[in-house]
Amino acid sequence: MSAVRHPIADCHNDLLMSVRHQRERGQADPFGDFWLPQLRAGGVALQVLPVCTEEQFVGEGALRRALLMIEEARHLAEVHADEVTIVTNGREIREAEEDGRIALLLAIEGAEPIGHSLELIDVMWREGVRMCSLSWNRRTMMADGVGEQDTGGRLTQLGVDAVRRMEDVGMLVDVSHLSEAGFFHLLDVASKPFIASHSSCRALADHPRNLSDEQLRAVRAADGFVAINAFGPFLTDGEPTVERFLDHVEHAIGVLGPERVGLGTDFIDDVVEVVDPVFTGLLVDWTQIPQTVGLQRPSDFPGLAEAGERRFGPDLARSVLSRNLTDFLVKTLGD
Repeated sequence: MSAVRHPIADCHNDLLMSVRHQRERGQADPFGDFWLPQLRAGGVALQVLPVCTEEQFVGEGALRRALLMIEEARHLAEVHADEVTIVTNGREIREAEEDGRIALLLAIEGAEPIGHSLELIDVMWREGVRMCSLSWNRRTMMADGVGEQDTGGRLTQLGVDAVRRMEDVGMLVDVSHLSEAGFFHLLDVASKPFIASHSSCRALADHPRNLSDEQLRAVRAADGFVAINAFGPFLTDGEPTVERFLDHVEHAIGVLGPERVGLGTDFIDDVVEVVDPVFTGLLVDWTQIPQTVGLQRPSDFPGLAEAGERRFGPDLARSVLSRNLTDFLVKTLGD
């Protein structure tokens, strides 16, 4: 394992889902046993923790599941208070950085827990959630995900109202997983910067989960941010590698500029091993997924940092690995 050269800010890791499943099966501290050592080995300084609704909880079970996962995050943060802390604003992010603790930021992935009750956006805000996407790949009451592209669905009126309410309370809108029609409708609605928390570039890999150059330019015009996904099928039809991941980073920098690109790795190997039933709706054949060689879990970040330095030089590599996302969150969340 390579030595840690740079701190890492990662905008998407479903580790919370993994931890919840393992604790439900009786494991006392799966975060401390596996994920915390992984994050430390990788030099992770800031980690966004998505709360995703699994297929078996779609419907009225979504809110119950989301609250349990948020409580799971609170629990692991209390057990490991010397190592991690849940952050809700820019000041807390900076304080965690100064203390050497890993900053954990809560996000909702797919608006199923909100349902049709927009008051729950306020509830989630009070629970510490600071980022929310309107959809996962499936349809919600607010919008269609990329798995529903053929409908041409834009945002529903509820979705439009949800965006405005998120902006009112200060919650970041996340466009990863949103259908293309929904994305461009959002441009007519949003008045504040938004984020793509884990998306790659369609110009390099023609996958519906990736963003086109037109979409990337729209993010730039909105003063937004894109975190690049390391999930193999989103990078290439061939064997995904660290260098191919950096190709997507480089392309995004070319369109967005050097300050609007970061990491949204979406590591899945160690999550799906313990989550049952196996994910559906990924828009890929799960049995044939090629894993990204050398970039499969947080402990691989030092190797990515070395490759990033070779490609971009130390200053730009550091910006992409941590500073860009950290600065964007500090700016947009305020103090």
